Formats: sequence, C-alpha cells, structure tokens
Amino acid sequence: MKRFLILVAVAVMATLPALLLRTTGWRPSPLLDAAAFGSAILAAGFLLSWGAETAEQHIAQGLILAVVALVTVLPEYAVDLYYAYKAGIEGPGSQYVHYAAANMTGANRLLVGLAWPLMVFLHWTKDRHRAVDLAPVNAVEIGFLLVASLYAFVILFKRSISVVDFVVLAGIFAAYVWRVRNLPKSDNPDETEEPGPAAALNTLSPGRQWAAIGTLVAVACGVILASAEPFAEAMVGAGRAIGLNEFLLIQWLAPLASEAPAISVAVLFVLANRAGDGLIAMISDKINQWTLLVGMLPLALSVGAGAMSPLPLDARQGEEFFLTAAQSLLGIALLLRLRLGLWSALTLAGLFAVQVGLAFVYRNDEARTIATLTWLAWVYLGLAGVLFLINGRRLVALARTVLTGQPSEDLSDGTRTDPEPPADESRVPSTAR
Repeated sequence: MKRFLILVAVAVMATLPALLLRTTGWRPSPLLDAAAFGSAILAAGFLLSWGAETAEQHIAQGLILAVVALVTVLPEYAVDLYYAYKAGIEGPGSQYVHYAAANMTGANRLLVGLAWPLMVFLHWTKDRHRAVDLAPVNAVEIGFLLVASLYAFVILFKRSISVVDFVVLAGIFAAYVWRVRNLPKSDNPDETEEPGPAAALNTLSPGRQWAAIGTLVAVACGVILASAEPFAEAMVGAGRAIGLNEFLLIQWLAPLASEAPAISVAVLFVLANRAGDGLIAMISDKINQWTLLVGMLPLALSVGAGAMSPLPLDARQGEEFFLTAAQSLLGIALLLRLRLGLWSALTLAGLFAVQVGLAFVYRNDEARTIATLTWLAWVYLGLAGVLFLINGRRLVALARTVLTGQPSEDLSDGTRTDPEPPADESRVPSTAR
C-alpha cells in the first residue's frame, strides 16, 4: 500500500505545474506549456488506469477490459474533442478541422502499428513465446472491430463524418459492450492477482475500494478537463516555435502522450503473465476509438458551431482515413487465427515505421504526402485481402460470432500461423511486480 500511495503522490505532484499555469493564466512558452500540460494529462491517465484496474475484480473480465480501455483513453478523447469543438467555432476552413482528423487517425494507427506489436515483442522477450494467443471468446472483440472497420469505408465514401455516423458507431460500440458483458475470465493461473500498482487496494474492504476508485477517477477527470485545451493549443504553438509541422506533432506526439497510460496497463498485463489480456486491452482500445471517438467528433464540432455540422474530410484527411481503415483490416486479418505472432507484429510495426518516416520526409510536399498515403493504404488492403482469402472459413465464423455471441469451432481448431516451441515451465519467471 505504501508503494501505491507514493506513486499516487508522484502522479498528483506531476499535475501541479499544469494546474498552477491553468489557474494563473501564465503561459511561459509553447514548449514549456506542452511539457507541463502533457505531463499532467499523462499523470491523470495513470490515475485513471489504477482506478479501472482496481475495479477489475468486481466485473466480468470481458466487460472490464472494455471499460479499462474506455477509461484510460479519456485523455485522448479530451484533446481530440477540443480540436473538433474549436473547428466548429472557427468554421469549415479552419486548421482545427485538420487537427481533429489528424489526432484521431494518428491515435488509431498508433495502437495497431505500435501498441499491438509491443505486446508480442514483450511476450517474446519475457518468455520466448513467439506469439500472443487469444481465447476463442475473444473472437467477439475481433469481430466487432471488423464491423467498425468496414463501416469506416462508408464514411470514406461520403468524405465526411456526420451525426448519423455517430449514431451508427455508438450503436456498434453499445452492441460490443453488450456482447462482452458476460465473457468468462481467462484460464490463467495469475488471474486472481492484479497486474499493477493498484493491487494494493485489494487489501481494503469493497466500500473503501470503490471510494478509492471514485477519488482517483474524479481527480484525474478534473486534471484532464483543465489541461486538454492548453495542451492542445501548446502542441500547435510548439510546432510553429521549433519550425516543425504542427500537423505531425498533433498526429503522432500528442496521441503518444495521451495513449501512454492505456499502453502501460496492457504492458503490466503482459508482465503479469497475461499477454492475451494485454493484447485484448489494446484491441478494445482500438474498438472504442474507432467507434466512439470517431463518432463524437461531429458532435463536438456541432456544439462549437451552434448547429448540426459534419466533420469534412478533404483530400489529405480522406487519404489519412483511408490508410487508417486499411491498417485496421490488416490487423484484423492477422488476428483471424486468434493469435498475433512475431512475423505479424513485425509486419505491422514495419509498415507503421514506413508511414511515419515518409510523413516526416514529405512533410512539406502535400501532393507527394497524399500519394504515399494512398499507395500505403493499398499495400495494407492487398495484404489483408490475401489473408482474408486464405482464412475465408474463419472470416465467416467471425461474422457468426458477432451475430450470436458464441465462438465457432472454426475459430478454435488449433491451427497456427507461426510455429511456437513447447513452453518450458522452468524458463518462465515469476510474475513481475
């Protein structure tokens, strides 16, 4: 308990500079502002993750992993919704329209291209397992991510995200939560032990645990609400101050800070011998961002505009969205066998590195940037198409799982895409704490 309280104190102290700046209205410089408010959002994200982590033992595992994913990405929601709200105030031609779309696509691609492979690499480094295996019931998560990704092409065809899209995407997310609400806990010997610092709260009575959860969430939400606007503006100012394209900072650096707590929770699952839960937490993170976050952008924009307005996707943002949807389909295709192996992880990470690298190389050439986004998207789609053809039977079984909520036998026949040597129990270290 003492260690946990020290961590909470450190996190709270990390928020104090931002709260001081927010209270006084003093803004020393865009770079310092970005550091102060970014640190506060990061610290608040950890407070949220510890609160959600403590609640895990009280709720069915499928539901809690969805809730953890939703709660821990609140920092990302706050920043992106601010950009959309500001876009509504300033009008369709505002740069904030681009910032809102950039932050959303960057956050989504970061998860699939960086966070998913990270789970596999950590699992391999820790226990020399060549893949993270999922349970048959996890086909529900993969199936709903497929539904959301297919609907993304409807948005792409319209070249805008509207309030109607919010209704559809929110419905997909609600159906997903309904399906996973009673998923059984995994057969993991360590499942009774919480993976992170908040395990100390399990020594308290249930009433005190819920009080601690409520306090952590309330403090964190207050910090996030106070820091989201100045952090979002500081990212724009920092890019201009150092001469770097602010669009790229908003697309890649801002999501990296706001996603860090969620990724940290997943890392703790892997270190606690629960690699499958870690990967599912990241998949759930992707589902809620690919549904709720995308759908809420036109709502925030409409509030700013004072009237119902869609978020337009111009030539650049349309191709960014196309690439994000194509990457999602490849990620799903690689998960059809209910496992993510080393070669699959390397593929996702390698393609992600290429797209980020090209974005910086062509940062001042809009036409070439759009061209690279397009051909990269077709590379993703081509690879996904091949894998869907190879695993056609599993694709049908996945659709059946979404409709019925029951995993099909076709998804659990033991076929593997990557060879995995027999586990040597003597080599498996004790749970990291």
